Amino acid sequence: MRPIVGISCSMDEESLKLNMNYYQAVEEAGGLPILVPILKEQDNLYQLANLLDGMIFSGGVDIDPHHYNEEPHLGLGQITPERDELEITLCRILYEMKRPIFGICRGIQLINVALGGTLYQDIKTQLPKVLKHYQEAPAHSPTHEVSIEKDSLLFSIVKRESLRVNSFHHQAVKDVAAALRIVARAQDAVESNNDRFVLAVQWHPERMFKRHREHFELFRRFVEECAKKG
Repeated sequence: MRPIVGISCSMDEESLKLNMNYYQAVEEAGGLPILVPILKEQDNLYQLANLLDGMIFSGGVDIDPHHYNEEPHLGLGQITPERDELEITLCRILYEMKRPIFGICRGIQLINVALGGTLYQDIKTQLPKVLKHYQEAPAHSPTHEVSIEKDSLLFSIVKRESLRVNSFHHQAVKDVAAALRIVARAQDAVESNNDRFVLAVQWHPERMFKRHREHFELFRRFVEECAKKG
């Protein structure tokens, strides 16, 4: 049986949406992808968490800063409160259950906030001399480099000290949650510092994996961990 992998979705007032590359990468890596809707009842979230072998928190709009005790910065973009509530709660449940968790772009920010960290609400105005992080190149094209810590899970997956990545974000990890550590600079990847499989990257490997196979390895390893449940 393939491991069941939940994937969070973007939303508007009447619909959910997800870039097809997310579930294509999961399926190719050997998982069975399930798109997670917005659920209101706590009991439903626990039942969902028990069903899932792992979870991908996908990209999307900004996270409401009240979740990390800040007021809105002028550079804050669109937020979706219902999605924030669902994903923060689900992330905490899955973390306590020790289910594998993989975060992508907004996902790295969501995981950090859910576990007690904070964010730069707008890196262009809050950080000096920052790289351009919202590229105008094709989505599959790498536009900047990240340096990877050699003693990290991420290094064990991609087997290199630097990696060329794409970039589509204006927020980033600020204060890192105690349960996480930064493993790629500039704060472009975090992972668990304990016995859980928690990996999150600021770039979009789902948009790169078809042309740059080193990014597919992130999905392959994640699905491999999901298959170990139970």
